[in-house]
Amino acid sequence: MDILKIVLTIIFAIDCIVLSAIILLQEGKSAGLGTISGMADTYWGQNKGRSMEGALVKATRISAILFLVLAMLLNMGIFN
Repeated sequence: MDILKIVLTIIFAIDCIVLSAIILLQEGKSAGLGTISGMADTYWGQNKGRSMEGALVKATRISAILFLVLAMLLNMGIFN
């Protein structure tokens, strides 16, 4: 059980670093004055799920879920 705890702790630490990096790579949600003039409905605004920003959002969700699951597993006290 000690080996499993060490492996999960290492994965948890890597996930923390990856989650921080992904969050820092994302752009802010404020579109500025572009939303007033209707620039938000451009090609890139409509296909945001297929762009790099969409991939970062998906990666953030997956990494955050992994973070929560690992945090709960490591905190349950099963590995003591």
